[in-house]
Amino acid sequence: MTTGPTPAGSEGADRQGVDRTGPGAEELPTVAPQLRALRRRTGLTLEAAAARAGLSPAHLSRLETGRRQPSLPLLLELARTYGTTVSELLGETPAVADPIVRAGGPGAREADGWTYWQAGGSGRGMQALRVHVPDGRSQGELVRVHPGEEWLYVLKGRLRLHLGETEYLLDPGDSAHFDSLTPHRIGAAGPGGADLLFVHTLLQSSLAGLCLGATATGRHP
Repeated sequence: MTTGPTPAGSEGADRQGVDRTGPGAEELPTVAPQLRALRRRTGLTLEAAAARAGLSPAHLSRLETGRRQPSLPLLLELARTYGTTVSELLGETPAVADPIVRAGGPGAREADGWTYWQAGGSGRGMQALRVHVPDGRSQGELVRVHPGEEWLYVLKGRLRLHLGETEYLLDPGDSAHFDSLTPHRIGAAGPGGADLLFVHTLLQSSLAGLCLGATATGRHP
C-alpha cells in the first residue's frame, strides 16, 4: 500500500496514514465503512476503541469517515483492536466453500492398511470420512489419546471399540460418540473388515494422521 507524506505535528508518524484530499487519493481503497461496522460490532465507543489503538478519538473519527486513510502499520493495529484480519478491514470476502461432496470425488487414501474417503469439506471445524477397517489388523500398540470428540457409525461388518478399560462390539447401524481424551482404539471384529462413517473435531489432522490406524509417523502429538 502506498502512503503519502505525514503532515507535520500529526500523532504517531508512520502509523497515521495519509490525507485523502491530496493527489492520488482516489487510488486508495476506503476502509471507513468496515472500521465503523467493526467498532460497533465489538460494542466499543469511539473513545474506547481509540484508546486501545493508541489514537485520539478525533483521529479515529477521521478514519471512520474516510477523511484519512490508515497506513499498513495502523491497519494491523486496528485489526488487533477489533479481533479481526486486515483482509476483513479491506472488505475482502473469502470464497464460499462448496457444501456438497459428490460420489466419486476425492479418491481413496491408505494409511497403515486402512482406507479413507473424504466425506466432508476441508477447512471446517470437524472432519468427516468414510473408512474401511481391514480384518486382522492388530491395533494393540495404537491406543490414542488426544483433544477433541469422535463420532462413528457402522455401515457394514462388525467393529470392536475399546474405550478406556471397556470393550464394545458394534454391528451395522450402531454408533458411538466419545471424548477423544478417553484412551481408545478401533479394529474389525469379523472377516471382511468393517466400513464406517467417522467424524472428528481435529481440524489439522491429515488422512494419514488420524487416530484410526495411523502409523507411528502419523500419530497425533
